[in-house]
Amino acid sequence: MATVGHRTRFFDHRLPSLYAGRYAATVSEDIQGLNTGSTLPDRVQRFDVRQPRFSIASSEVQAAYPVPGAIGTYSQILPHITLDAPALPWARRLKGTAEGVPWVALLLFGEGELPGDREAVGVVTVSTVAQLLDGEAGAGRAPDIDPGSLLPGEDEEACRSILVPAELFAAIRPEPAELALLAHIREGGPPDADHVRVAGTDPEPLTEDLNAVVVANRFPPATGGQQVVHLVSLEGFEPYLTGTAPPAEGLRLVSLQTWSFETLADSGIGFGDVVANLAAATDTLLRLPLSGGGADGDVPQRLASGATALPHRLESGERSFAFYRGPLTATPAQALPAPADPRLESAGEALVYLRAHGVFDTGYASAFSLGRTLALADAPFRGKLLEFRKAARRAVRRLATRPELVTSARTVRQAADQLNANPQRAAFDRLISTGLPAALARTGADLAAAEHRPAARTAAALPLAAGDLRAQLASERVREVLREATDPEREPVQDWLAELSRLEMIPFDHLVPDPRMLPPESIRFAHLDAEWIRAAVDGALSVGVGHALDADLNQLAAEVPAPPACAVLIRSELIPNWPRTIMTALAGEDVVEPVHRLHYGSDVLLLLFPRVIDAFALAEPPQGLHFGISDNGTIELRRLTGDIGHPMGDFPEEYGFRRFLRDGGRAVLDVTGDLLTELAAAHERETLSPAQFALQMTKAPQLQLFVRP
Repeated sequence: MATVGHRTRFFDHRLPSLYAGRYAATVSEDIQGLNTGSTLPDRVQRFDVRQPRFSIASSEVQAAYPVPGAIGTYSQILPHITLDAPALPWARRLKGTAEGVPWVALLLFGEGELPGDREAVGVVTVSTVAQLLDGEAGAGRAPDIDPGSLLPGEDEEACRSILVPAELFAAIRPEPAELALLAHIREGGPPDADHVRVAGTDPEPLTEDLNAVVVANRFPPATGGQQVVHLVSLEGFEPYLTGTAPPAEGLRLVSLQTWSFETLADSGIGFGDVVANLAAATDTLLRLPLSGGGADGDVPQRLASGATALPHRLESGERSFAFYRGPLTATPAQALPAPADPRLESAGEALVYLRAHGVFDTGYASAFSLGRTLALADAPFRGKLLEFRKAARRAVRRLATRPELVTSARTVRQAADQLNANPQRAAFDRLISTGLPAALARTGADLAAAEHRPAARTAAALPLAAGDLRAQLASERVREVLREATDPEREPVQDWLAELSRLEMIPFDHLVPDPRMLPPESIRFAHLDAEWIRAAVDGALSVGVGHALDADLNQLAAEVPAPPACAVLIRSELIPNWPRTIMTALAGEDVVEPVHRLHYGSDVLLLLFPRVIDAFALAEPPQGLHFGISDNGTIELRRLTGDIGHPMGDFPEEYGFRRFLRDGGRAVLDVTGDLLTELAAAHERETLSPAQFALQMTKAPQLQLFVRP
């Protein structure tokens, strides 16, 4: 089935026709051959191009990541900020830099790095612009900005600033070429079907769908701690971006926006590592690990199907062993012979004797006993079961005395209503409404003189034979009427049995009888044995059976929905640590939703599906589009032509991404060093544009696909 998705495109930048600042347009007129002198003086028109310079309103920020105030493991993420105004980062031009270099940068600081904000919570110094430029806002070199370039009233505006020590700024400062690569335009517009392509080319972007994105050049530390991010102005500090050592007193940078978050210590094991480890198993079927030999013979086949050998004590007292297999099977369960009776009445009937080995297979017998035990332990269910049997027996006896309810043309609903009606009460109601008032109106003498007729004598009613009652249940029409007549009492019984068929009450050791079948950090696929579920249901319904009619009436309650067809069992730290993991099952091209999810302890999850699936995928929870590296220290190369964005494999393959960091231990990305060179070479290019670099650094959610054996 075709789907229409939303498009995301990256653009390098959005350069203005005029950079922000003060301008003068001069018009001169000259008539050839004439000395106009002062007759035609020059005309000067002054105007200003206004853009934010010392502050940005919070309303201009569309999003920031990590989210302000968030707590999580972010050591593989490059923080970024998304601005509503797409041209803002390029609205001004830094002195001596090329076009496309933004005047802002996103800088990350940890605890203890900023003198005025040791706790990294976003403390800033507030002053006027005039105080900042005059050096009165606090310690640190103020930006070298010509006061004459200020717009009227701009010197009185409030601005926020931070002091960055010289050594720290030298270690984390982005070079102009890096600034260009760390900012881009993102378009997240409508589906392509709505935004029509013209002559095979990409449509022009819509301004309302464009946002500017500025990315930091530094990863949060793997050791964890509080972090603060500042979007700073670099105007007036151009010399210190190109190699000039910052002054000893440090730099006082204008903070346009700031937010803080906390990163937790990185254990070194992430989502990708966990799911890759799950996929490394050679056998993902729910069974004991088989070593050596093939699957020939009865015993290997039973083990291969998911059975295990357990101690067994016979009724006569001897000790032996027996095979046991729960409702989950590694292979489709073998079909059983047609039973002589529709329902099992004892656990002994479900024992399977393996004559060749002189032992039993107790799987179905254990299911019967378990169902019976669960029913006996549930007092409310026992009460509802007895209420159902009482109502069913009453309905059967009434139906035996009024067979016309089944044979007539009445609907099932009408027959059930009349079956549940009380004929004696109805007759009394008729007497009250008609005959009794007239009789009471007569005098006592008239009643005494009236003719008395003796009551009619009839033969004593014979009790209905149990065999006759049971014979009625052979008719499907009778069973339909009985189902309808007993629906209020039958429904809670069937709801309980439906939960049993979904394995909700089955103890975990009945599902996985041997820990080796589901070791830590494993995923297992299994089929469900409908006959095992049937035996458990029969065991539950065996409680309180007084005679054969009760056993026959169990058939009405046992008609529960078919159990699920297959299951996926996961035992992993993935369950508690990534609770929002996206789990998708596929049958062919169809997505199959689970009918039930069951948790056992903190690290085991059982998913039940209504049909047998072909594949199962685990995907990292999406948290929006951001930038960084994967758990295994790589990024995913993406195509730059053709099917743009399509994955091409991990990069780098050998050494890991951390080798692209600057020396100094501050986790600063050396963007224009070997990283850019090798990324460009991987695409057979000399270099990459800002949009192309952003596409490569996009950290997409990781996905692991499992194909059912």
